[in-house]
Amino acid sequence: MLRRPSPGARRKPIVSLRATAIRMLARRECARAELSERLTRRGADADEVNRVLDELERLGYLSDARFAQMLVTQKAGRYGKRAIAHALTQRRVASPAAHSALDALKSVDELADASALWERRFGSPPRDERERARQVRFLMARGYSLSIALKVVGPAESSSQSR
Repeated sequence: MLRRPSPGARRKPIVSLRATAIRMLARRECARAELSERLTRRGADADEVNRVLDELERLGYLSDARFAQMLVTQKAGRYGKRAIAHALTQRRVASPAAHSALDALKSVDELADASALWERRFGSPPRDERERARQVRFLMARGYSLSIALKVVGPAESSSQSR
């Protein structure tokens, strides 16, 4: 049985689409496509959402370039270039913004980054082939290529001692 609110009961105020979008952006930076999806899931009209997001971009509150740069900065050193590019694609960041943010990684030495990550995570050479495979898979899951992962991990100790 539904109960009707009493006339003096507090009602939740109706918040404008613009205010909702600004509140979402105040919590964390997000890409235009992600914010658009979140607002339309709440029942907003797609044309109205696009109009509001255009206004927020004009005011500087919403920026795919800023979001892409933040994501690259956040993941650099812990993930390879491929994983970062994949994260940008999954978040549907506009292509020009994603490419310009990824340009910052051109001067990064992936082998050095992967070595530092491996050192922090494992610190010692693998004991056997199973452990070696696990370490290689870890680096590949972080977006490093197989060749870089094999260079970083090196041979297992048991195979190098038997020769």
